[in-house]
Amino acid sequence: MHSPSMVDFVWVLTSSAFVFMMQAGFCCLESGFVRSKNSVNVAAKNFADFCISACIFWAVGYGLMFGASSNGIIGTTTFIFSVSDDPGHIAFFVFQLMFCGTSTTIVSGAVAERTRYVGYLMISTVISLIIYPVFGHWAWGGAIGGARGWLAEMGFIDFAGSTVVHSIAGWVGLAAVIIIGPRVGRFDGTGGNFRSHSLPLSALGVFTIWVGWIGFNGGSTLAATAEVPLIVFNTIIAGAFGGLASIFIAPMLLGRSDVPSMLNGALAGLVAITAPAHVVEPWSAVLIGLIGGILCMIGTYALEKLRIDDVLSAFPVHAVAGVWGTLSVALFGRLDLINNGLTRGEQFLVQGLGVVTAMVWAFGAGYIAFSVINKYYPLRVSLEAERVGLNISEHDQSTEQLDLLSAMELQRVTGDYSKPIPVEPNSETGDIAAQYNRVLQNLYNAKIEADSANNAKSDFLASMSHELRTPLNAIMGFSEVIANQYFGPVGSAKYKDYANDITTSGQHLLSLVNDILDLSKIESRQSTLVRGEISAKEIFDECLKIAKNAIDCSQIYFETRLSENLPPLYVDERAIKQVILNLLFNAVKFTPGGGHIVLKASYRNRHHILEVIDSGAGISPDDLKKVTEPFAQMESNPHIAKMGTGLGLAIAKALVELHGGVLNIASVLGKGTTVQVVIPDIDEDKKLPAKKK
Repeated sequence: MHSPSMVDFVWVLTSSAFVFMMQAGFCCLESGFVRSKNSVNVAAKNFADFCISACIFWAVGYGLMFGASSNGIIGTTTFIFSVSDDPGHIAFFVFQLMFCGTSTTIVSGAVAERTRYVGYLMISTVISLIIYPVFGHWAWGGAIGGARGWLAEMGFIDFAGSTVVHSIAGWVGLAAVIIIGPRVGRFDGTGGNFRSHSLPLSALGVFTIWVGWIGFNGGSTLAATAEVPLIVFNTIIAGAFGGLASIFIAPMLLGRSDVPSMLNGALAGLVAITAPAHVVEPWSAVLIGLIGGILCMIGTYALEKLRIDDVLSAFPVHAVAGVWGTLSVALFGRLDLINNGLTRGEQFLVQGLGVVTAMVWAFGAGYIAFSVINKYYPLRVSLEAERVGLNISEHDQSTEQLDLLSAMELQRVTGDYSKPIPVEPNSETGDIAAQYNRVLQNLYNAKIEADSANNAKSDFLASMSHELRTPLNAIMGFSEVIANQYFGPVGSAKYKDYANDITTSGQHLLSLVNDILDLSKIESRQSTLVRGEISAKEIFDECLKIAKNAIDCSQIYFETRLSENLPPLYVDERAIKQVILNLLFNAVKFTPGGGHIVLKASYRNRHHILEVIDSGAGISPDDLKKVTEPFAQMESNPHIAKMGTGLGLAIAKALVELHGGVLNIASVLGKGTTVQVVIPDIDEDKKLPAKKK
């Protein structure tokens, strides 16, 4: 029996430092894998879960795991671990504390980007307080002396924790992600690509973890023995071949080299070799790592198909590869080194019992515990918190990228592009912001020029309309005098007809001038809205009354359909009435005698929908594309065409868009046309107090 020496104590404590360094590796790996808006949250969780697990393991976990065994089920002594005279015992405690921290932090990557910070701390507490130490006692209890756990008594072997540390964490992570659910947009096609924000940081994390694994496996001898070099060699080579498997397989499955698969493949190889590292030859380590990397990719693909959102593939890396590594003890382990009296077949059955027990215990206990917690304290953040990111919603910490996006979103919502967004100097985000500001300045200058041109055009049209109205009114006045023969009879009846034609044409030209001026004001934004509340019924009744008095509608049947409980519209009454009147005049113009026109109002998804439906001739598909363009005439009959100016629908469309709405037109030749006015509702707090009429 090897007698512990000071060198042994130093080796175990040094290995503890290596394992502790894996915490930093996991922090880098996970922070780089997630989107930048959640990176701070991941780092905070990795720090906090180690603090929690260390404190709990010191107070309770170590006693449950390594205390005097009660029937091989649970440890009953050594709670609130205190310094003893045995330095080997102290070194062992420190080493095992690091293992508990590792198992706990693995779950962080599985549930990243949508879990409440306090909720995750509860998950960490359950793992380090109950799930990890209890199974650890079954498999490792009695390592210091005394009665052993029931699995260890049967001959179960898990040298450094393929199952005890990694599979346990993987199964717990699977239970947690099933309860919490996938990230918004992950599988419904609305979230786009969930890109890792810094794969170089993740790669650094994997290298750091890989170095830490030297202590993870090498220190599990608990002494500086001659076995250590081979164990470390097996560890390094298995990780390399796990990564190599992913390097070559990813292009076949994905059509490209995939960095996340490569990193996870190496980790899977390391997880797999952790159970048999002390009893296998290097060639076996190669196969174990290679197959571990392959199984990890298969597991990741299976989760995708099952729509289970494991952000860092914690389950395939740690549970799947952990199961494989634990079984490989029986498949590849040298029986002379195992030396527990079991045949290879018997050893395989014991190893299989161990991995099944771990699955049932970790997944079952985790699922029950997290379901209870989730019932009383939801583990998932709100949709809005997930959208803005957990850095802000959980820790009130922003990032350069998020600040940039927030500034751009504010400009989009307010429509104020006159001020540049803040620039973070000497950073990639700052360079993007600076370039955005240059583009913004050019667009703003172009807008100023366009507004100036529009205003000039509007002023010109207003002046011209005034100049045109005066002679037009004079012409119509004189023609009316001639037609009515105020100063004696006209020599020929033809002259009277000509005079009437002059009056009609003058009125049409005057309407055209007025419509051009109205459209110009709307397009140049000189036409402002004066909003107030009005019901759809009031709009329809008033418009029908005006239309029937203005044109001959005696042979057309009108019908009004109003949905129940319609809220009032908050619109510019004059503008909306003009829209409906223009649509009515168009409908009457193209609806023959005996036709049917329906005015319909409804309210859906916070939008008011006003419709004018006629049973007229309809519009051809080619004409439908240009029907709202200025001066578009859809009727070849000049008598009918001259009834309008060709600007009615263009003005209606412009007025609807001024309200933030849309004008939709659908038509079938020979069956009629439906024109739909869709106007968004306005929040109550944005409405001005109603004015007295």
